[in-house]
Amino acid sequence: MFSDLLVQTRVVTRQIEMLDALFKHATEGIVVVKKSGTIVMVNPKAKELFGYSELDLIGKQIETLIPPRFAKNHAQHRNQYMEAPRARGMGHATDLYAKRSDGSEFPVEVSLSPFQTSDGEFVVSFIIDITERKNQEDQIRKANLEIQKLNTDLEERVEQRTSELAEAVKKIQESQEEVVRALQKEKELNNMKSQFVNIASHEFRTPLATILSSASLIGRYNTTEDEEKRQKHVARIKSAVTNLTEILNDFLSIGKLEEGHIHSIPVLVDMEKFCAGLVEQVQGTCKDGQQIHFKHSGISEVWLDKQLLKNILFNLLSNGIKYSPTDKPIFVNVLAQTDTVAIEVCDQGIGIPVEDQSNIFDRFFRADNAGTVQGTGLGLNIVRSYVELMGGAISFISELGKGTTFYVSLPNKEAGPENPKLATAATSRN
Repeated sequence: MFSDLLVQTRVVTRQIEMLDALFKHATEGIVVVKKSGTIVMVNPKAKELFGYSELDLIGKQIETLIPPRFAKNHAQHRNQYMEAPRARGMGHATDLYAKRSDGSEFPVEVSLSPFQTSDGEFVVSFIIDITERKNQEDQIRKANLEIQKLNTDLEERVEQRTSELAEAVKKIQESQEEVVRALQKEKELNNMKSQFVNIASHEFRTPLATILSSASLIGRYNTTEDEEKRQKHVARIKSAVTNLTEILNDFLSIGKLEEGHIHSIPVLVDMEKFCAGLVEQVQGTCKDGQQIHFKHSGISEVWLDKQLLKNILFNLLSNGIKYSPTDKPIFVNVLAQTDTVAIEVCDQGIGIPVEDQSNIFDRFFRADNAGTVQGTGLGLNIVRSYVELMGGAISFISELGKGTTFYVSLPNKEAGPENPKLATAATSRN
């Protein structure tokens, strides 16, 4: 009987020693409080976390370890908890903070476990300092926000370009249907579809591939020393987006023309000033060494549709720039008279082969010697449509290897009382 008691005593002693070791060497802070909230025990880790000695804490209320702004409510929560105590974790779904002896705060996770002895009801709190985890979470959150922002920006750009492309394709499809009803020639329609698919797939693939590759590479340049590389790829993206915009504008213009949404609305234009400003604007797109020479003669003010005139000149000048060598000039001559305005755009570029000259204004047509120069084959078709909308005519002469000159003749005619709607629109548009 005595030996059994001795064995039990030794077992209990070992258990007490183990519990004492666990209490003292635990990596979590342990604070034991009475039902009233009075601190009765703290382990070394808790003293380390809070910066107190054991004597400073024993007998104090648990609210001593809680920031003042939470202390009052904590006492109420503690009383409610003690009415139905249970094991529970805290700080996983909400942010909890503890207060050190110097008044500083730090984020914590707390687990509560109630127990009862002959001395009454107690709660043991296991406290973990999660400052490092919070810092890492903040860094991850900031990085995720930045990634989300970049993804959102890219998605918006892609969505915008996709929407514009879908709109352009819609317009083209509608224009193709008009061609079917007007011409009733299935062979010509199929040929037009084939040309469009080939040109669209080629013209869109190149700039989109440039945007994708440059956007991917930008993400790899994280240091200040890589700024030049980043700017280089930003410039490539801007250039590709500009190219896409020009292509989409061509497609949209064709759609609007087919639908009859474009009208010629003459307004009073200072021809010399208008053309000089446009030439100056286009000069910025010239190759190194290229110059545009502008000459105006005749009267200053004429009645023309400014937007259509701008598109005509811009398209003809852009072609002259694209198909001319770097050192060859481009000439723009304007003769404005009381009844007509004559425009010449002359380049010294590659010229148009004789066998292609009869088709040069056809939609999607590109001369055999165009090579790798980007283009949709829509520009001159749109120019001719705009000239005809303005009641004018366009022609050209070209010699292979020596250049091309386009001649545009437009009537100088005011929007009169016979069409008051156009006259009113012209006033508001000007």
